[in-house]
Amino acid sequence: MIHTPLPRLDCHPEIRKTLLEYCRLQPGEVWVDPLRGHRVGCGDATHAGHIRQLMGDERAQLAIHDPPYNLVAFEERPPADFIEWCRKWVQLTLKYLSDPAALYIWMGADQTDGFQPLPEFMLLMREFPELTSRSLITLRNQRGFGTPHNWMSVRQELLYYTKGKPPFTAQYTAIPKVLRGYYKTIKGRRTENLERSKSNTLRASNVWVDIQQVFYRMQENVSGCYAQKPLQATERIILASSREHERVIDFFAHAGTTLIACERLNRQCFTTDIDPVYSELTIRRLEHYRQTGLTGWQHQNPFTPLEIT
Repeated sequence: MIHTPLPRLDCHPEIRKTLLEYCRLQPGEVWVDPLRGHRVGCGDATHAGHIRQLMGDERAQLAIHDPPYNLVAFEERPPADFIEWCRKWVQLTLKYLSDPAALYIWMGADQTDGFQPLPEFMLLMREFPELTSRSLITLRNQRGFGTPHNWMSVRQELLYYTKGKPPFTAQYTAIPKVLRGYYKTIKGRRTENLERSKSNTLRASNVWVDIQQVFYRMQENVSGCYAQKPLQATERIILASSREHERVIDFFAHAGTTLIACERLNRQCFTTDIDPVYSELTIRRLEHYRQTGLTGWQHQNPFTPLEIT
């Protein structure tokens, strides 16, 4: 196999500039999937006109957002500026969520800088009375940032909120249930943990240890992306908090993972990204999946060598 991975595009602006001429979308434009009605836009998550162009009169039953953690167009901002930016896209998200609906947001915490912006963002979310906080989920990465002077950082945080009372379907992991023990008496008989369980495996909790962090050896890997979330995590969210044929929105498409998950699980996805390259990559990932059944490019990339050079 010929390996042609892209470097991180945010660190190589010259490659990103070369790829711009092969992008189908310009800011404010939307591509509509002719088969399933998915929509991919090139737009700013805080721009009311761009989001209106993406959504039209439609509403979504689920939102999954993975905003840059204090990075906007690759520029770091003071926490107060970052939170003000977040306030704008949260407001637009709520405008286009139905009632009831679920909202999931990935948010980082810098453990060497006061854990920002996670606590500031959690305080921001208290400004929206229509939202109820439901869970703070931790995704454990198998690969962390090692250091001899601190604890290895191997986690990512996922905030779960609801608007109204949307349905929720419990999800089960592939982890076998092996713990035995009599812990409850029913009608005078002690029942065993395994006996009372609905599954032979463990139910997913708010600590996810069974999902592999995306890296270059995985089929779903999309080189060039700097913050790709695991497809399995996104599919778990969709299965838990939406039904078939419902609509899911994602205002930070990046690697196109939410779109692929919706395609696989028979949901409709409306997603957008501020960068035309990532919008194009998202469209190409859907086309690639339909043509090959593959969820990513592993060691290769969405663009041909001719487009990159």
